[in-house]
Amino acid sequence: MRYLALLGAVLVLTACASPLPPKDPNQAWIELRSPAGSLLMADRLDGQRLQDGRFFQVPSGAHELQARLQFEVNGGGGLDGSNEPRTITCEIRVRHDFSAGQAYRLEARPMQMKAQAWLYDDQRTLLARGQITRCGTF
Repeated sequence: MRYLALLGAVLVLTACASPLPPKDPNQAWIELRSPAGSLLMADRLDGQRLQDGRFFQVPSGAHELQARLQFEVNGGGGLDGSNEPRTITCEIRVRHDFSAGQAYRLEARPMQMKAQAWLYDDQRTLLARGQITRCGTF
């Protein structure tokens, strides 16, 4: 189990080491933010899986963004007596009508065994709340 966690961490760090592509002025750019100790990654845009989970870049118009927030919670000594931390993954869906050339920020944070998410514009105006579609240890 620890080997898989280590492998996952190495893959994430490798992806973070490569530079982000330049922002296309003909598309909207959606940056992802989460607190330290958690990981927010882009997953799907309009139902299509993304190659790079560090951001969304979309043409003008209405789109559905899907992201995943991963974080650890204390094990709490379940039936097996384990106090090992568990990794929780929450799937987040946000729908919004984006404008080309604009910058947006999708922020998410863990909240016990669930999550919360919000979409802001570059002036920090709240545009939409993320819908948490499911959370668990999957």
